[in-house]
Amino acid sequence: MRRLGTARTCVGILGILAIVLSLWQLLSERQGITRTDLLIGQTPATLYVKQGAAPAPLVVIAHGFAGSRQFMEAFSLTLAGSGYTALAFDFQGHGRNPVPMSGDVSRIDGTTQLLMDETSRVIDAGLARPEVSGGVSLLGHSMATDVIARVAVRDARVDAVVGVSMFSQAVTQDQPERLLMVAGAWEPHLRDFGLAALRMVDPKAVEGDTVRNGDVVRRSVAAPHTEHVSVLYSETTLRAARDFLDDTYDRQSRAQITRHGPWVGLLLAGILALGWPLFSRPGVGVGAGPGAGHVVVPSWRVVLVVSLVPASLVPLVLSLFETRVLPVLVADYLALHLAFYGAVQLGLLAWFGIRPGIGKQALLPAAMLLVYGIFGFGFALDQFGASFVPHAGRVVIIAAVALGAVPFMLGDAVACAGGAAPVLRRLTVRAGFLASLVLAVVLDFERLFFLVMIIPVIVLFFLIFGTMGGWVGRRAGPAASGLALGVILAWAIGVSFPLFSV
Repeated sequence: MRRLGTARTCVGILGILAIVLSLWQLLSERQGITRTDLLIGQTPATLYVKQGAAPAPLVVIAHGFAGSRQFMEAFSLTLAGSGYTALAFDFQGHGRNPVPMSGDVSRIDGTTQLLMDETSRVIDAGLARPEVSGGVSLLGHSMATDVIARVAVRDARVDAVVGVSMFSQAVTQDQPERLLMVAGAWEPHLRDFGLAALRMVDPKAVEGDTVRNGDVVRRSVAAPHTEHVSVLYSETTLRAARDFLDDTYDRQSRAQITRHGPWVGLLLAGILALGWPLFSRPGVGVGAGPGAGHVVVPSWRVVLVVSLVPASLVPLVLSLFETRVLPVLVADYLALHLAFYGAVQLGLLAWFGIRPGIGKQALLPAAMLLVYGIFGFGFALDQFGASFVPHAGRVVIIAAVALGAVPFMLGDAVACAGGAAPVLRRLTVRAGFLASLVLAVVLDFERLFFLVMIIPVIVLFFLIFGTMGGWVGRRAGPAASGLALGVILAWAIGVSFPLFSV
């Protein structure tokens, strides 16, 4: 026990050191950069300008699906530090933008057109700033790459386009004229698109080449050891973007590339590490059956039943009903899926004689985990990684999603014995839920395909918050972790899923 206490102390100290070091580095990256929050119509934006720099070309920076300005800050800081004027904004329905996305997502003249118009308004506002001189370029990730490519085709003011994880049918042999495409090495289909776009100009081109034909300049790059998210923080990506813009504007930037991603990762890891000594204290015992002061560890038979039955039943039943009840893209379906899944799982567990056992002893640990998850981990993420602070329009959505997320996480916590069940059983429980989401997409791909994009977020939630929930669950019982994680999950969904109105 003494050794365990010493280990907790050491991990807590390391966590504090990681937090302090990463905050120092992240704040140092912002030194010398003036960040100005703007409101362009109803579109929230942030202007990044190097202090003392002369007016410079404007780079408008657009995030991908379920992203925000914070998600793209590595580009904003790198380009501003190199003397450019960077302007990042939140698309409709995303981040702090209170205006929902609308239109038909499957038509170019629907949602895409509205996002193009919003991008054009941001360009107009940026070019009117006194910090801007010498032209405008566009940089975007994922969903935004199609938007900015189409804007560049119709707007002769756009000098260059940088597409990260790019796919757009607007790319032709001669449009956009200057185009850099960067994909993660683990994004084979997007790398193939980049190569195909290169070979529209030079059939013999290979990845990494810069090809030219008259005014058309095109380059495709793969960022090593990265996928759809980590590609945003790759030094290869950031350097390629800056160098391509330097070539466009005949500039030579010597500032260091921002090392934003690793420091954000260290900050969040430090917060997670500090949670262990805060939450992992001796408390509730672990038993094989019901009893006072004991957590029940379900047998393999129980785990398989409570995983397989809802995983197959819930998507099939929900496919028979209309599930559009919230003004949030596919989050209304996810909320109902969570609620039904949790109800079925809790019902099966009760049939086996295993219940959450919600009591007063669970409330304080649940409150502590909730505060730490949202105000500690969540707001650190909001400052340096992704939007986590809701505007007023999202508060009601968080509350509505919580009606489904809380019973789901209670069922998950009981099935996993508050984190005390063996690892393979816990993995089976979580795999069952992920399989149910995949089945839901298969049954209604046209409407629910966006769920595929959120599965990695759910996995990350289980890895981070599920770990903290396990510490609390082993100490105070599964009800404590289930209640807190249900609210945190609802919050995460409510602030990250795009708002959408028909």
